Amino acid sequence: MGKTIAITGKGGSGKTTLSALITQILADNGRQKVLAIDADSAVNLPYALGLEPKQTVAEIRRQLIEDPKARAKTDDKPMNKVMAEALETGDGFQLLVMGRPEGPGCFCAINNLLKYGIDTLSQQFDITIIDCEAGPEQVNRRVVDKVDVLIIVTDTSIRGSRVAGTIMDVINRDGDIRPGRTGLVINRFQGEESLIMENAQKWGLEIVGRIPDDNNITEYDAAGRPLIDLPNSSPAVKAVTKITEIVVK
Repeated sequence: MGKTIAITGKGGSGKTTLSALITQILADNGRQKVLAIDADSAVNLPYALGLEPKQTVAEIRRQLIEDPKARAKTDDKPMNKVMAEALETGDGFQLLVMGRPEGPGCFCAINNLLKYGIDTLSQQFDITIIDCEAGPEQVNRRVVDKVDVLIIVTDTSIRGSRVAGTIMDVINRDGDIRPGRTGLVINRFQGEESLIMENAQKWGLEIVGRIPDDNNITEYDAAGRPLIDLPNSSPAVKAVTKITEIVVK
């Protein structure tokens, strides 16, 4: 069975950047089968990976509910095969996208189907990288309760630190949520981290890496360029390469 790494944190903290770069670094390695999962309804990971999503978990669920023909086609198929058909193929990796549910309301049904997809598809890959929904929701709902490594991403803001603390509170409060390893990544690091260090020590969190401010990321985002095209000399790529070595070993 492969290793599963989930990445969570405050919205805008850099979860998707970290997820995309780890995916590409592992894919470039070429020694492992890599699955990336965009579990965030904002759907940003495909574009960071240079892909256009054609099918999502949310669309699969909608078709099964609303389309009798689609439902008939899947009646004789195991659900893991149905989920596998939604995979997008990238350069050295595959991608599953949760997508957005139709209309307002609870994400419970989508999260349940997503959890099933994570549990079944991850067994077919050496490494699974999950870009989680912002905040503690998917941790709280145990969508990622069986991961080997949970990375909490924070920037140097007070809000980022508070969200990281809330996620840790959920983990510590619920005895059934026990990642094999939990670590903190500080994004947009500028050399001052005393508050975050104090909080990490209080939460019992190891700091597995620091990603410096990187103008290349700002430029790529502004131009709509995939982050996987960042040069290896980019400060963020260098930092994430070290983080990948730490969490994958």
